[in-house]
Amino acid sequence: MRIAMISEHANPLAALGGVDAGGQNLHVAELSAALVRAGHDVTVYTRRDARGQPATVDAPQGFRVVHVPAGPAKQVPKDELLPHMAEFTRFVSEQWRDSPPDVVHSHFWMSGIVAVFAKQHTRVPVVHTYHALGTVKRRHQGTADTSPADRIRLERLVGNSVTRVLATCTDEVRELGRMGVGNRRVAVVPCGVDCDQFRPEGPVVPKRLPRRVVSVGRLVPRKGFADLIAAMPYNSDTELVIVGGPDRRTLARDPEAIRLRELAERLGVADRVRLVGQVPRERMPSVLRSADLVACVPWYEPFGIVPLEAMACGVPVLATEVGGLADTVVDGVTGVLVPPQRPKPLAATMKALLADPVKRDFLGAAGRDRAESRYPWDRIAMDTARVYEQCLDGTGTGRLATAAGASR
Repeated sequence: MRIAMISEHANPLAALGGVDAGGQNLHVAELSAALVRAGHDVTVYTRRDARGQPATVDAPQGFRVVHVPAGPAKQVPKDELLPHMAEFTRFVSEQWRDSPPDVVHSHFWMSGIVAVFAKQHTRVPVVHTYHALGTVKRRHQGTADTSPADRIRLERLVGNSVTRVLATCTDEVRELGRMGVGNRRVAVVPCGVDCDQFRPEGPVVPKRLPRRVVSVGRLVPRKGFADLIAAMPYNSDTELVIVGGPDRRTLARDPEAIRLRELAERLGVADRVRLVGQVPRERMPSVLRSADLVACVPWYEPFGIVPLEAMACGVPVLATEVGGLADTVVDGVTGVLVPPQRPKPLAATMKALLADPVKRDFLGAAGRDRAESRYPWDRIAMDTARVYEQCLDGTGTGRLATAAGASR
């Protein structure tokens, strides 16, 4: 198949850890690479966000990236990109005029708008992955939500206009139903993990204290890093390593990094809390392997790739029971689930796990087995391609489909 991916703000070639560079970038890159390995032709359309970017780049994994001239050639926060989507749509429509793809897969709601309008004069099916929903963001962020006012209305329009929606977890299916996007349009296909790169064997970053907890993500309040720091006074001889955010040169000026350091100072644990900023992708397995426990405790999370990577490395996961984490982490089997924004239960659970190496070994081994059996990217690509084929043969709006990782 000739597959067109649209990922308006999340360039699959971008370094992870920036303000708007995270799980979606990785998802698009890894899914595209796995589809290429399966024999498909994949082109990713993403916005040009820097001067001098080549119009087209052939990625080492075999897919192409087209940098679309839509808006200024510089970094623009994703919540400010909506006015540039008409230009993005015109560019893509022109590209497809004489040679349309077999299927379009859009990622994030603004890409969905592009796909819906760009395919109007073709019969190309559109598959859409939201990655995050405006209703959930507004519920948790309230007045701090910077999304465009029309986001939820437009997300509903996308969901009811595309051929198929690929939800990344069962919680998203329920949320889509509340939005008015019926289950008959939805299939569940989660994110995946590279089980060759992330594995138990390999280099390990040295620890500074007897026990280490690692947490990874963008430096934003909803990731729950403050809750982990609040748990540290109850866990002695333990260091907390927070990975993500800007690189080391600018980390000291980052507002969220400053807030977290000040909290650690007030709680008297600043000497045991390390913010290390961005870590190159190739070094992440060695960081995760160094952990006695990987903590993923966001207030909400559409999916969450870090728990999968930790599980693939054979490291137990402590996670909040939200969004995709409730699908990925099997409570008491591959990790432990706790309620979000509850530092005291979090601290108690962390303490119990750190004191029980036998249980941690059991959880880690089970996590590796689950990652290998349910979440390799090649399996995720196979399930995604199956949905594409259903759309092409006219069965793309059948009953709810549940693919890899949607069930326990």
